[in-house]
Amino acid sequence: MMEQNLAETPPMIHRPKNKLTAQAVLNGDVKGMKRLLPFLGPAFIASVAYLDPGNFATNITAGSKYGYLLLWVIFASNLMAVLIQSLSAKLGIATGKNLPEVARERFPKGVSIFLWIQSELVIIATDLAEFIGAALGLYLLFGIPMLPAALFTAVGSFAILELQRRGYRTLEAGIAGMVLIVVLAFAFQVIMAKPDAGAVVAGIFTPQFQGVDSILLAAGILGATVMPHAIYLHSSLTQSRVVGIDDKEKKQIFKLEFIDILIAMLIAGAVNMAMVVVSAALFFKNGLVVEDLDIAFEQFRHLAGPVTAISFGLGLLIAGLSSSSVGTMAGDVVMQGFINKRINLYLRRAITIIPPLAIIAFGINATSALVMSQVVLSFGIAFALIPLVIFTSDRKIMNGLVNHRITTVLGWIISALVVSLNLFLIVEMFV
Repeated sequence: MMEQNLAETPPMIHRPKNKLTAQAVLNGDVKGMKRLLPFLGPAFIASVAYLDPGNFATNITAGSKYGYLLLWVIFASNLMAVLIQSLSAKLGIATGKNLPEVARERFPKGVSIFLWIQSELVIIATDLAEFIGAALGLYLLFGIPMLPAALFTAVGSFAILELQRRGYRTLEAGIAGMVLIVVLAFAFQVIMAKPDAGAVVAGIFTPQFQGVDSILLAAGILGATVMPHAIYLHSSLTQSRVVGIDDKEKKQIFKLEFIDILIAMLIAGAVNMAMVVVSAALFFKNGLVVEDLDIAFEQFRHLAGPVTAISFGLGLLIAGLSSSSVGTMAGDVVMQGFINKRINLYLRRAITIIPPLAIIAFGINATSALVMSQVVLSFGIAFALIPLVIFTSDRKIMNGLVNHRITTVLGWIISALVVSLNLFLIVEMFV
């Protein structure tokens, strides 16, 4: 039976197996770094959404056009991401429910159905970017034509989903390993590119623009950073991982989970900055404007050698594979949460493969498809961010973990900024 009622069935990804360890931590029986271990993982899975091929496209373009100028945008975006993901994690810890489940309880049925439909469309668009990015990585690395490369990508994404069957710790270890590969790939590229350290520091801490086009690109960077499906998923990853029996324990859990968020977002931010730095050091320095990932690969080979190009292609492949699997998990969460239904996860993966395969089969430019997917993604950000701030600001929902006033104010400012910039991008693209 492919569809089932889930009134008493937790989401597939929830398999808490560390209750004794976690309880020992909460009781103070575990000290030092071991205290963190039961709480590390959820943010690493969510952070994969911040390293998808859409980020590759915007960051490479930003570096080649403006050098180190827009590094501060990534830095600021990452600070926003820390707050947003911490609110999502906190909602799961405080309520024992994920964001879509809380929305289903608080909103009329029609609103919940609408939120489910738009979130599914956003996840399909996100998955399109990630799937095409992974296929492009295979094409660049091995010369495999895009359509066969897409089929290999499909097999790889199913293999990653299989990790879930072995428990969430195995899944987290697999995702963390893939993130490590991306980190090492870009660390190598930074070393080979030999960037100007002074210019990098100035780019991070000196906010500035150069014309309207740089503002548009900055908005694109921000839009590619804040991902709706990561917000939905993070609340699901923390809702039953470690269960606190009262506000004191829940606050303690959140403090430890916040460290997980800081570490994961720091890594994701560093990788995104590395993309811009490498592009600036190689392309901008040589007067090259690079907007297509396949051209970037060839220029890496020409300017820094084949190993640097291979590391770029490998990073793109691994980022696409891991983020596409996370998108599939997020789809499971939103369907279960908003309408209390679920289909088999492998069937879901098979369905979401169809759009990218069709686009690749029709020969549509991969980078253009990535850009269009970001436009569709922009529509869904408000429907995740605004309910998140509303719910985490409500003491009846959050009890002792309700937002401080300054947190709520910052949440609304970030929501307004992100939504406005994405609407601005949509208008500019079509007008």
